[in-house]
Amino acid sequence: MTKKNFAAQKTGSLKTNFRIYVLVVFIFATAGIVVFRLYTLQVLAHSYYQELASDQHKVFDDLVPRRGEILVKDTDGYYPVAVNKELNLVFAVPREVENPEETARQIAPILELDEWEIEDKLDQPGVWYAVLKHKVDERKAEEIREKGLKGIYFSPENERFYPGGTFASQIVGFVGSDGNQTKGRYGLEAYWEKELTGREGSLEQERDTGGRWISIGDRTVVPAENGADIYLTIDHTIQYRAEMAIKKSVEKFSADGGTIVVQEPRTGAVLAMASWPTFNANDFSKVEDMSVFSNPAVSGTYECGSVFKPITMAAGIDAKVVMPDTTYTDTGAVSEAGYTIKNSDGKANGVQTMTQVLEKSLNTGVIFVEKLLGNLRFYEYVKNFGFGEKTGIETIGEVPGNISGVAELRSINSFTASFGQGISMTPLQLVNAFTVIANGGELLKPYLVEKIVKGNEEEIKTQPREERRVMSREASLDLARMLVSVVQNGHGKRAGVPGYLVAGKTGTAQIPKKEGGGYDENAHVGSFAGFAPAYDPKFVMLVKLDNPKNVEWAESSAAPTFGEMAKFMLDYFGVEPTEEYTEKDIDLFNATHDISIYQAPKPEETAPAQPTSTVEEKKEKKKKNKN
Repeated sequence: MTKKNFAAQKTGSLKTNFRIYVLVVFIFATAGIVVFRLYTLQVLAHSYYQELASDQHKVFDDLVPRRGEILVKDTDGYYPVAVNKELNLVFAVPREVENPEETARQIAPILELDEWEIEDKLDQPGVWYAVLKHKVDERKAEEIREKGLKGIYFSPENERFYPGGTFASQIVGFVGSDGNQTKGRYGLEAYWEKELTGREGSLEQERDTGGRWISIGDRTVVPAENGADIYLTIDHTIQYRAEMAIKKSVEKFSADGGTIVVQEPRTGAVLAMASWPTFNANDFSKVEDMSVFSNPAVSGTYECGSVFKPITMAAGIDAKVVMPDTTYTDTGAVSEAGYTIKNSDGKANGVQTMTQVLEKSLNTGVIFVEKLLGNLRFYEYVKNFGFGEKTGIETIGEVPGNISGVAELRSINSFTASFGQGISMTPLQLVNAFTVIANGGELLKPYLVEKIVKGNEEEIKTQPREERRVMSREASLDLARMLVSVVQNGHGKRAGVPGYLVAGKTGTAQIPKKEGGGYDENAHVGSFAGFAPAYDPKFVMLVKLDNPKNVEWAESSAAPTFGEMAKFMLDYFGVEPTEEYTEKDIDLFNATHDISIYQAPKPEETAPAQPTSTVEEKKEKKKKNKN
């Protein structure tokens, strides 16, 4: 072999060896990278991925806020009406399931699912994840855990739950999907959506040049701020009785529906707001008539009829155009603009005082007062009492009512409005106007929320707010005396309670036709609004019954319902009787009223016992959630 051939062969051998060395180095380098990557994933980043994959989903919990609760006042604290029920998602990792058939046999009865359907999901060795069932309660989840089945796991799920079912459902509303997201729908759940939802947290972590997270890099978690808890002015016991009373009255008088609103006269706080028919907030998806989701106390308007007469009389007395003993001659009818307006009884009563106008509910009498006031001044008083504008109560769906007819300053419109026809309002507006008379002449802003407790435990309390003075204290006292006389001597007798002075007024109103104008001759609304005790009132209340079929006048429907609730609340507030009464008076009251509304219920009739919460308990609960 020549030197030239040997040199060429040696050069080729060196090139081959170099390639082998490069390949070996590449293989070792690649292996090293893989080992290093596995080391970082399994050792250095082990805690991170373990945390991310753990059943507790701590990262998830830190980033997603818990929805705040809604609570009402109760004797020993607070009664929860909207809470978060902790449930479980049950899922499987099929490749870890040792015996799909046996596993399916054991858990199918607990989950109330088809055994073969579960087995099909479990018998997939190459699958990492299979959902078995959502929203499984803790009792069932624990029953499955105790079996120690491999490949079966649980993940926490929250569901909005309403412990009282139908209780205060039209006030509270519910959480549901609008097609895009799950959020508060109707009532307080919708109005306070932002506050109840809270604020989502955020997660910041180092990324590589490709935008991928670096598992062992620094990570910063900004925790979520849980939603605020909303504490209401609603009294659990009064609301419960009001719901019972309106349901029974609607059924007894074959009415289309009804509403009771109870307000605290010194502050404007709403103590109860009950309507029938209503719905179960836990089963809202089963409701066919969506109109029951709305709260009629703030969303429904009506022409209230003669229960408005005290408002007209209050304006006249405050303006000093009449006094309680001012007289006029009732001829039984008033003619205006081609119309003849008569008294409801069709009678001409001759000379009558203003007190008798309210006792006998004379249309001609309040028209007399309106004429003395003049259309413009009457309109201004109607506005000052809060009609024609929203009260601003903290819930969704409130409407302002309609006083446009009075605003036209036409006499015929003002005459009919003086006795509550041709003018519309919400039940809340009407009871708030009576609060003006009850508290000495001040229009207050009604409110439902006593306080808000934020996720950081900061408390925001609602302060009572006076909107304006509507009438003098002296005029309001005159009205109170006149309304006491209505209950004692007029159409409001069945609203009275033995031993107490009750002030109030009935109203039986025509219902406008839905089409074609005019009024429906076969339908009416019965109302009674008032307060007690008359000269130191603890509550103002309105009872409204929509089109009761088997009774004509409110004195026989709304008035006794008012009396039943008034009797209950006077006892509930511990108000001592101020007037003399006999056992015969009590017997007569019991004979003409539904005693189940105001007497202590039997054990089986009481409201379902629910856990109560104090502020301290709530704070302790939040601390546990943070830990």
